[in-house]
Amino acid sequence: MHPVSTIPTAELVARDVSEAADASARRADPLFVQSVEKALRVLTAFNAKRPTLSLSQLAVATGLDKSAAQRFTHTLQRLGYLRKDPRTKHFELTTRALQPAYHYTQSNPLIRRAMPYLLHLSQTTEEATNLSVLEDNHVVFVARFMSRYMLIANVTVGSHLPAYCTAPGLAMLSRLPQPQARAILEASTLRAYTAHTTWQMPDILTKIRETEARGYAICVDEMMADDISVAAAIVDADGWPIGAVNIAVSKLRCEPDAAEHRFAPLVTSTAQAISS
Repeated sequence: MHPVSTIPTAELVARDVSEAADASARRADPLFVQSVEKALRVLTAFNAKRPTLSLSQLAVATGLDKSAAQRFTHTLQRLGYLRKDPRTKHFELTTRALQPAYHYTQSNPLIRRAMPYLLHLSQTTEEATNLSVLEDNHVVFVARFMSRYMLIANVTVGSHLPAYCTAPGLAMLSRLPQPQARAILEASTLRAYTAHTTWQMPDILTKIRETEARGYAICVDEMMADDISVAAAIVDADGWPIGAVNIAVSKLRCEPDAAEHRFAPLVTSTAQAISS
């Protein structure tokens, strides 16, 4: 998560509107358990910029009053998901917080089916190889093999990136009916992350059509500088996108044309093998 000061005003407004709509929908749902949502809010308040939080900081970060924050932190501490430092009185996550992710990776049929292919692709190319899925308007990385050439591990399993300017996202969007792909884009906060980001709606739609025509997506410098990503969609029996395979390589080591020529056939054949 970004600190508030680094998030553009338009993105903050869009996020606030979305959160308000979600909260309204939850209040109207008689089966929705508010306490579960609040407990998860506490657990997800921690991140790389906030690895530890005091009770007051947790209350602010979650929007809970201090009394409620105290009850939830106490319960989560008793369950083993939080640890409280006896000196600083700050809370932090424990390894038990990894258990839901472990159960997800072990029970997900796509991950189980894809792992041997991803491992082979990683060993063959010696580049970063990823499996991602589409969640709302983001891609989420659910499996990842690092490259020995990669010095900065700024994308990990669980990372969320915008679908519209990432190769896995474009690959999956290209396999959706156009109205649904457009709806996902309209629900996104479109902005430029680099000078080369394709972020205007007509240009993104053109890129999706090009991706559909050639069967794979390529992004150069779109999300991060000097990053080349080539991806192909994994589809189910009905042709619906259920994931994507991508290879990421630094532009400092490989020219975009060479990366496309080498990796496009590999990610395409790997995605087809996992699909079948």
